[in-house]
Amino acid sequence: MRARAGQRCGIGALLLALALLPSLLFAQGTGKIGYVDLKRLIDNAPQMAESRAKLEREFAPRDASLKGDEKRLTDLKQRFDRDGAIMAKADAENLKREIDTLDRSIKRTRDDLRAELSTRAAAERDRIWAQLNDIVVEYARAQGFDLIVPSPVVYASSRIDITDALLDRLRHPAPAAATPP
Repeated sequence: MRARAGQRCGIGALLLALALLPSLLFAQGTGKIGYVDLKRLIDNAPQMAESRAKLEREFAPRDASLKGDEKRLTDLKQRFDRDGAIMAKADAENLKREIDTLDRSIKRTRDDLRAELSTRAAAERDRIWAQLNDIVVEYARAQGFDLIVPSPVVYASSRIDITDALLDRLRHPAPAAATPP
């Protein structure tokens, strides 16, 4: 019980310190604060669009194969519904067994595909997030910011919102410094 109370006090003190940090910076007269809308930055970053396209290309053949199997299953079900009553009992049972097997296979393949896509998308998001974080830090240092506040926040003036500048930098990266021969 005391450990929880201590944790709450520690978290409360940290939140208080973070809340007072902007006023302390401005009291010194040197503070420059920026705000970044992380959701908009991530959603609109060209790296994310490239990543989505890459994943679509990577998974397109397997998705097409799955859709082909789903079409085949639909055709088999229609055939069973249409001809099942007039088919020989053994043929109808074989067709029903084929339908059930294909249906289970499709469900398993769909689940595997979703899980793998989710894992790959998370890995890409993490990789891109690291790049975006580096860009934000680099931009903040270059522009002389003392503090960059990420979203969500209660309020941020458009005057301190640097999201558009960061998106511009992501779309048009600065050329690397030339190294002397």
